Order: sequence, then C-alpha cells, then structure tokens
Amino acid sequence: MGELWIRTIGNSLIRADRVTEISSTRGSLHEEQGYSLKVIVDGKAHVVIDDSDLQGSLAERLEYARHVEDALLLVMDEAKGAEVAMVVCYEPENERWSLAAAAELAGALRAEAPPREMTGAS
Repeated sequence: MGELWIRTIGNSLIRADRVTEISSTRGSLHEEQGYSLKVIVDGKAHVVIDDSDLQGSLAERLEYARHVEDALLLVMDEAKGAEVAMVVCYEPENERWSLAAAAELAGALRAEAPPREMTGAS
C-alpha cells in the first residue's frame, strides 16, 4: 500500500498517517467571513484551506467547514487502497478535494520503456 500525503496551502506535503486532528476555525484575516482548515501533526497546525471569502454567520461557515472536513476524510479513505503514493489536494476554484498519484504530480511519469535486449550465447 502506498503512502498518502496532504498538500498544504504553502505547497508542503504532510503525511496523512501522522495527522492527529483536523480542525476548522473562523477565517484568519476576517472575523465576519471565511474559515480555515488545518491538520495537526505533532502538535503543530498546517493550514490546508484558508478561505477568506466565504460569507455567512460563524456557525454557517463552520458548518460548511465541517462538510469540507468530512469530504477530506472520505478522500483519505478512498486512497487507502492505492498501491502507489497519493496526494490529496484542495482545489479552491472547484471547492473540492482531488486525489492524484504523487509521481504524476512530481512529473515523474515516464513513457513506458521499450523492452531491453537480452545478451548472451544462444
């Protein structure tokens, strides 16, 4: 089974198996709008989403953030069966999580190599 990583807003990668908590708070810049979603590893918070545009009351925004947390957990569960390392990323333009092979994101996919020639006596 491959490893699972979570991409932060700073483009860092956090190992999902080290996450001890997922936390939502009001927006970091605006008290009256937005929310932030963080993953906690070894007592340190890593911001995954910082949406300062979401309108509504604090209760409405945090309820929305809880739905986003639930969606993250579902994507993480979906990735458990993968045989390769996977990365979970939040796509703010689509307001959804995406899951991609780590090698694909790193550009490490290579075209299938041609078969090697065998040398030796026949």
